[in-house]
Amino acid sequence: MALLNRLASALESHRVRDRLEEDIFIRWLSVLSNVTDQLYYPCEHIAWAADAKVLQVDCAWWWTLNTALWTLSLLLGAVKALWTMLKLRQKLRSPTGTSASQLPRSKRRAMEARICSEVLTLLSNLADLANAVHWLPRGVLWAGRFPPWLKKTYLCMYLTHAWCLWRLGPLELELT
Repeated sequence: MALLNRLASALESHRVRDRLEEDIFIRWLSVLSNVTDQLYYPCEHIAWAADAKVLQVDCAWWWTLNTALWTLSLLLGAVKALWTMLKLRQKLRSPTGTSASQLPRSKRRAMEARICSEVLTLLSNLADLANAVHWLPRGVLWAGRFPPWLKKTYLCMYLTHAWCLWRLGPLELELT
């Protein structure tokens, strides 16, 4: 029942985003990402319950599904960040309509800050994606081949990303 509530909330988020985001590609990426995230949590709970012998199911299959959903969510997030960044850069360099030089300085700086934020999000998602693939079953791309120092590097990158986003502050800017 909770899963159905989560899926309904994902579809509701699509309707709310419909009013906020004009770009249909971003809207659908957001919905797919939300659905993927909502499916991730029940899979993780089942995998944990199977590990604890509460459920008599194959925990390896549930962990693999859980990691695949995590990987898909990160991939969708990276695509969304890249698309948003490209749209904002296109808006800043637009030869027609309002160019960046005609925009108020505050709006131009906000767009540049949002681009920086999207670059950081993209880098973070790609680093996490590499880590997620590492946890997939052996034989899938580079699964299981990362040395311990590289895993610590991901943690450092994550903390740097969080700090940079905190320093940038809230960036509320529509892609209209």
